[in-house]
Amino acid sequence: MINAYKIFWSKAFDFKGRSTRSEYWWAYLANTIVYFLLAFFVGISSVTNETLNLIYILYALGQFIPSISICIRRVRDMGKGWQWIFINLIPIVGAIWYIVLLCQPSLPNA
Repeated sequence: MINAYKIFWSKAFDFKGRSTRSEYWWAYLANTIVYFLLAFFVGISSVTNETLNLIYILYALGQFIPSISICIRRVRDMGKGWQWIFINLIPIVGAIWYIVLLCQPSLPNA
């Protein structure tokens, strides 16, 4: 999981490569854990603690581009075009369809 999270950040601006299914899901899990930890610490801190709120906001903004990048690489690894990430814009059905796409195995010639 740590290796996938390192790759998540080191390939933050690599939109041309490929990401395997396990690399994507381990990075997603690690990113979710960091989010929950930050939210937990923001929640238990005093309301006036602006430092933790700022860290949380900066992390949310900072991981936006790497998240888009790994999604594009994962869709490419399945042999689809990068435009498939926009299927998420369709309410409910689009998100379900996108999760199904992300669970598909890698294509060797993609």
